[in-house]
Amino acid sequence: MLHLPPQYRSPGAGVNAPPDFADYKTTGLRSPRQPLKLIPQRLTEITAPVFGADRVQPGDTDLSIANGGEAQGQRIVVHGRVLDSGGKAVPNTLIEVWQANAGGRYRHVGDNWPAPLDPHFDGVGRCVTDADGHYRFTTIKPGAYPWRNHDNAWRPSHIHFSLFGQAFTQRLVTQMYFPDDPLFFQDPIYNAVPAAARHRMVSVFDYDATVADRALGFRFDIVLRGRDATPFDADEDHDD
Repeated sequence: MLHLPPQYRSPGAGVNAPPDFADYKTTGLRSPRQPLKLIPQRLTEITAPVFGADRVQPGDTDLSIANGGEAQGQRIVVHGRVLDSGGKAVPNTLIEVWQANAGGRYRHVGDNWPAPLDPHFDGVGRCVTDADGHYRFTTIKPGAYPWRNHDNAWRPSHIHFSLFGQAFTQRLVTQMYFPDDPLFFQDPIYNAVPAAARHRMVSVFDYDATVADRALGFRFDIVLRGRDATPFDADEDHDD
């Protein structure tokens, strides 16, 4: 019988959003109808090739410059560390981010919000954490945008994060918000997370990371598990 290694333990109750959250309407359509079954990770899943540093190209950490020009909007630095329970750094983690532009529009065929596309902003980036678990991106603060979940529904500004671990099955997806966003009260994705854990999705303004005459700084540490674990998305394929 195979035993799961420690890194495959579930995050426990009280951290992540439920698969079906009534106020987040689309979860009613895509949430499982039957109880989930835990499938043991076997040798293939644990030892198969994973994405790593070879996926990162020069310039991938700077989303504010693309196609020969600079993106419009408030330039920001987003940085932090990836940590295991107990505050231990997690190095060599491939982090991918994606986000809307300053007008709140994604460069995606399914995005019909009539805000203009920015020719110098693609909205995607990636990096690998260093030996101390650090990562850092330069980007543009994303704009809020309307969606059709409910009447007068707007998504708060946010950045999507995907983290690949050291095994094929180790992928976690979460969202980073900005402090004091006035739209938190009506956002069902934010409010689907238990109240005690919501602040773990909100970045902290970091003056020390601010670049003079260039960019404001925000820190967002990601904790993979334990009592301080960052909430992660159950559905990783949406751009909401």
